[in-house]
Amino acid sequence: MIHVFLADDEDMLRTALVSLLELEDGLTVVGHGGTGRAALEHEPAAEVDVHVLDLEMPDLDGIDTARALVARDPSAAIVMITRHARPGILRSALAAGVRGFVPKSTSADQLARVIERIHAGGRYVDPELAVTALGFDCPLTEREVDVLRLTHQGLPIAEIAAHLHLAQGTVRNYLSDAMAKVGVADRHLAAREARVHGWI
Repeated sequence: MIHVFLADDEDMLRTALVSLLELEDGLTVVGHGGTGRAALEHEPAAEVDVHVLDLEMPDLDGIDTARALVARDPSAAIVMITRHARPGILRSALAAGVRGFVPKSTSADQLARVIERIHAGGRYVDPELAVTALGFDCPLTEREVDVLRLTHQGLPIAEIAAHLHLAQGTVRNYLSDAMAKVGVADRHLAAREARVHGWI
């Protein structure tokens, strides 16, 4: 029996999926919640064989949750579900340790087969999501990614400069260039957009 935990902030979809997965032979849902933190706080942690995580959730999104789960247990089996395969998201998910990546339009029986595959040590990426997600390159330079990542973490310019061993004016220049490329007028919006697209 494969023990599954499901985290998705869309209550109706989550509860329907729980019910449908419970009908599948060999699967049982041992817990579910509307946030990534619910997945991290489920006890006992060892009870869960496969985590199914929504990409977009409040508090901790699916990628941050996956990183935390893998940090706790490098063998963690994680399937990510999403409505949109935005540029870079697939790469970020795979880098975080996600082994399955499927759209929310996937049927419950297909998702069950993916869960079984991941539990057995395999990987699965929906072909259409792969084509969409990998078809775009990040327009930001490595340094622009660095400053936006630290901006996303809430660091002020002075601390970003100290962290990267750069002058504050240089950090402002990188942020200005990144904002222009992303098409926003605020560094925090630029960091959020970069995060949404999976670039940071």
